[in-house]
Amino acid sequence: MEKVKTKTIKVNPKIKIDEKILEAAKNEADLEKQVIVHCLVKSSPIDTYVRIWKSTYLRDKDSSHKSKLLTAHNITFYPIWMPVKSGRNAKFTLVFSALPKECTSFDLFEDIPQGGGFYSGLISRNKTDVYSVDLYF
Repeated sequence: MEKVKTKTIKVNPKIKIDEKILEAAKNEADLEKQVIVHCLVKSSPIDTYVRIWKSTYLRDKDSSHKSKLLTAHNITFYPIWMPVKSGRNAKFTLVFSALPKECTSFDLFEDIPQGGGFYSGLISRNKTDVYSVDLYF
């Protein structure tokens, strides 16, 4: 292995970084912390309908932290229903704000004022913060 010589460079601590650049960097870092949940609703013997409410969140099992739903793909938001034909699965993706670093497990909870909300309990945290869950209602 070849050795590479390096030289220490002193950085001027009086340099100021434009606020717009700092904000853009913060937003980029926040994007990296999002939690992605790929969901599967298994087929039903009859035609059915699904939708997601914006009140859906991830709940840290060891604290009161709730990660809010930022966006969803391939599913409609309340009040619009999305039809699912009998014998077909519904697949969609939910994107949430970051979970705390200390979080080791969490629940996915659709908090709605009626029965039939989605729920998936005790999801073990991983390093990628990308998950696949089967949902039941």
